[in-house]
Amino acid sequence: MDYPIKEDDSYRYVETGGEGEVLLLLHGLFGALSNFEGIITDFSPRYNVVVPMLPIFDLPIRKVSVSGLVDHVGDFVRFKGYDKVHVLGNSLGGHISILFALANPEFIRSVTLTGSSGLFENSLGSTFPKRGDYDFIKKKTEDVFYDPKVATKELVDDVYNIVNDRNKAIRIIATAKSAIRHNLSDKLHLLKVPTLLVWGKEDSVTPLFVGEKFNELIEHSRLVVIPESGHAPMMEHQEKFNHVLQEFLGGIKG
Repeated sequence: MDYPIKEDDSYRYVETGGEGEVLLLLHGLFGALSNFEGIITDFSPRYNVVVPMLPIFDLPIRKVSVSGLVDHVGDFVRFKGYDKVHVLGNSLGGHISILFALANPEFIRSVTLTGSSGLFENSLGSTFPKRGDYDFIKKKTEDVFYDPKVATKELVDDVYNIVNDRNKAIRIIATAKSAIRHNLSDKLHLLKVPTLLVWGKEDSVTPLFVGEKFNELIEHSRLVVIPESGHAPMMEHQEKFNHVLQEFLGGIKG
């Protein structure tokens, strides 16, 4: 990937600079830029693809919450002066996407959710993966995917390093607990923009019934299920995911 992380004011982000509309990608709790590599590569010729780095490990500890991250995204969009954006979020990033869209409807062209939290997730709760046990972390990371080979050594190393950093671990737990408290079941009917739901059929973190419930509660939504895929279908089935996303975005008028 040839797009460096920019640092501007208090924001760190990738921006491809395309002439089209803004496609804003929000990563999950353990997410990394590599999670969106396929989307960035395929969509940058037609969209200005933007990936803000969510400051899960940088916010003041009192602001470490889903609400704090939503505020950060809203401030970032205003700082950049974007008009309308298509927002796409995976896992926690989906949760943030919904709350951002509800709080800032004037900015939103569409919402895409994949493996989103906000209704139910097999979360960390009050526990945390074993520190210092690399094989355990490797297995837990592999379990996120249908195909364990998607959990590259680089990805496992990233998760292992987070788990073994006490400051980062505390922030991960605080954010996960905040996500559980911010259940969206009574808010989803307020989301009125075109919404795409892309779910891995074998998602063990936010199982398929979660995607089906989102589909039921969001009026203008469409659910696409990708077989042989876990919690991050944009990584496991890039071509299929990108085809569905392009079809959805291309069908939005006005």
